[in-house]
Amino acid sequence: MNMKGTKVAVVGSGISGAVCASNLARNGLSVTLFESARGPGGRMSQRRENVEEGKELIGLVAIWKEKFGSFDRNSNKFVDLEQGGITSKRYVGIPGMNSVCRALCRETGVESKFGMSVGRLEWLEDENLWSLMGLDGQNLGQFKGVVATDKNIVSPRFTSVTGRPPPLDLKLVPELAVKLNDIPVCPCFALMIAFPEPLTSIPFKGFSIKNSEVLSWAHCDSSKPGRSTSSERWVLHSTMEYAQRILAQTGLQKLSDETLTKVAEELFQELQSMGLDISQPFFKKAHRWGSAFPAISVAKEEKCLWDGNKRLAICGDFCVSPDVEGAIVSGMAAASKLSEVLGSAYDNYILFMTSSSTSNLLSFALDMTYIVAEVCNMIRLRRIIPNVGSKLLSS
Repeated sequence: MNMKGTKVAVVGSGISGAVCASNLARNGLSVTLFESARGPGGRMSQRRENVEEGKELIGLVAIWKEKFGSFDRNSNKFVDLEQGGITSKRYVGIPGMNSVCRALCRETGVESKFGMSVGRLEWLEDENLWSLMGLDGQNLGQFKGVVATDKNIVSPRFTSVTGRPPPLDLKLVPELAVKLNDIPVCPCFALMIAFPEPLTSIPFKGFSIKNSEVLSWAHCDSSKPGRSTSSERWVLHSTMEYAQRILAQTGLQKLSDETLTKVAEELFQELQSMGLDISQPFFKKAHRWGSAFPAISVAKEEKCLWDGNKRLAICGDFCVSPDVEGAIVSGMAAASKLSEVLGSAYDNYILFMTSSSTSNLLSFALDMTYIVAEVCNMIRLRRIIPNVGSKLLSS
């Protein structure tokens, strides 16, 4: 089959969807990418306040050359990770973490539609096509294949959050639905704070927090390469247990301003109580990250969920591993599946990624240099990424 110009849809513009869309377009497919948010990024997103809240320690453009440590809440002492023998290169996108996704979504052959939610996916048996509709029933087009990057596409969680039925009818893909029906997640709250002056009492620009019931991680976002230094901006992450406790009280619906203000105060108070000299910030805003990390992986071997008869792929970090690396690998696998069934002689690198043994794939996931280099090539950064074997520190 000559698939040049064949229309396919990708739902979601996080790193998994963006990588997938770019790969599909490079193989001659006409890709329409739908994203409910105002811009791309998913967990690599950047909010309007210009303080990044998503997965902070992966990037493809510059090395984040700062010191990182760990803080023990019991002893109220810092530990230097590098002195403890834990070293790793930390890459960040510039000017923001969503820069990578944004560039991939601008690939020739990708039409990105931001602020456009997909409310329904219908399989047209006679036409052998997918029909996509918006939340209000508007026609979004017909497509030869679909890649979805949202694990809630067939989940009751979608109904809990939106009050609407899931976009994909469980009966259409029963085998996939079983795996996706109830993926447990580890929620998190992110707090964005900004100060007029540097916090000199903190010896590191990023540190994990042990033995705290409230905080798990903190980093200075303005210390990343290419960021504005007009103020010092920090991002704090709550523990999973803290987030679960709040969500048990509020449910999954949109949180009230009162609740978010309470969360912001509690997270900041925990930071202040660590014996550090920290002034009051001039900006403070909490954000719920309800599905921050999937607790299980549903397709470790296949790297994505796939229905060849209906040409439907479902990909994301929930398929491989709960991090950006896993999302990238899964997006590549989904692009490979759809391209292959539509008749493309797919790129040798991608074929290797999806057809090699599990040990080879795990090796690639652990050694991100190859994936980084591939994505850099996609967005034409033309830049050498140093230090083969460098690892990415998860939050």
